[in-house]
Amino acid sequence: MKTNTGKCYFQWVKFIIVAVVYILFTIWNSNYWLLLVLLLIFDIYVLNIIPWWKFDQLKSSTLKKVLEWIDAIIFSIVSVYFINIFAFQHYKIPTSSLEKTLLVGDYLFVSKINYGPRLPNTPLSIPIAHNTLPIFNLKSYSDSPFWNYKRLKGLGTVKRGDIVVFNFPAGDTVVSNYQDYDYYELVHRFGWKYIGTEEKMFGKIMTRPVDRRENYVKRCVAIPGDSLQIINNVVYVNGVLFPYIKCIQFNFFVETKGDLISDEIFKRLNVSKDDQILVNNSTTAPLIFSFLGIKSDKNGNFNPVYRLPLTKKSLYLLKRECIVKSIHIEPENFGGHTYPYGYNTGWTRDNFGPVWIPQKGKTIVLNKKNLALYKRCIVNYEGNILYQSNSSHKIFINNIETNVYTFKYDYYFMLGDNRHNSLDSRSWGFVPEDHIVGKPLIVLLSIDKDRNLFSGKIRLNRIFRFL
Repeated sequence: MKTNTGKCYFQWVKFIIVAVVYILFTIWNSNYWLLLVLLLIFDIYVLNIIPWWKFDQLKSSTLKKVLEWIDAIIFSIVSVYFINIFAFQHYKIPTSSLEKTLLVGDYLFVSKINYGPRLPNTPLSIPIAHNTLPIFNLKSYSDSPFWNYKRLKGLGTVKRGDIVVFNFPAGDTVVSNYQDYDYYELVHRFGWKYIGTEEKMFGKIMTRPVDRRENYVKRCVAIPGDSLQIINNVVYVNGVLFPYIKCIQFNFFVETKGDLISDEIFKRLNVSKDDQILVNNSTTAPLIFSFLGIKSDKNGNFNPVYRLPLTKKSLYLLKRECIVKSIHIEPENFGGHTYPYGYNTGWTRDNFGPVWIPQKGKTIVLNKKNLALYKRCIVNYEGNILYQSNSSHKIFINNIETNVYTFKYDYYFMLGDNRHNSLDSRSWGFVPEDHIVGKPLIVLLSIDKDRNLFSGKIRLNRIFRFL
């Protein structure tokens, strides 16, 4: 009797969960005829008028138990699938672009409810696996059916200063051997013909839908309609200084008086082993030293010089160390190319803009300069065909001559708090609204790969820390 009561209770719980998710899905699609399917769901889990499951009719108790377990596992997998789509997702910090705000090894609890969950572009996929099946190295999703972008209303919208998880905008195209690299940066560096013909080196060229592009996490510094400019590493939005971020850090070249920096000092500075770069070991060291004005001794030898990312507090502590001879901030021309590729704006990583952030419904007059900035938005993100005539330089969008364009999406400008070690909107441009995944709320777990289990591998002070 207790067993039947427990089973009945479990069936009702499953029905309620499935029904709620299905009702949300129906409201999302604004197709209320789909609510008729609730009758079918109610019969599957409660009434059992149609003999969907025939476990009770089996004579073998072992087989009956196995099938019940399979039923429970399938239900769990489906539940996880829908929770990941509609509510929450976990995310691991793989790189140092947001240090020291978020650390490499942090596991985040990401809410999709804050900004509203998206309808997946590729609904047929294996739960948990994002775009590639481990071991087998195969796609974890099917390209068909494909659903267009749609977002359920959330608790709010992305605001300036928010830390945001989003799909990598330049990840629409990747090469299989370098999937973590920006394809457009590779094209700018090597040329698309070379990448296309050197398959052994780069691998196959692949395209990915928005929801299967790699997840990135950065800080939003400008929202749709804002004007942004970076002057000497200082961010201004709409002409106003962006609020100070305590954990922001920049790269510095640190010359010692002859000794190597000890592990104890690095620990006080909170600099990870991956970031403890001794420049003297680099083949470009002589050029760097010459550019910075660092002199050798009479024998032609240089003191140890480190390249270190430092916060304002770490820089202050380092200046007090007696072993330090000189400190130089990393020059702006060490930062490489900035967005947009192939167009000489004169901008650098440290001095960028001014640039206007596209806003849904706003119309701009196109010219040579802003076309370089917004062409990717018009073509790659909003699905238009754009070209210019070679002779007259007239602009055609969807085969219609025009010099204006009205944006369909809102866009955002994202930066990493580790400003000199972050590939962000300065490198690959704007983040469209359909790429926004969610908002990190809590650090669930934090693992320090530089330490062992008995010396602080698990960062206990970061567990369940609210962001």
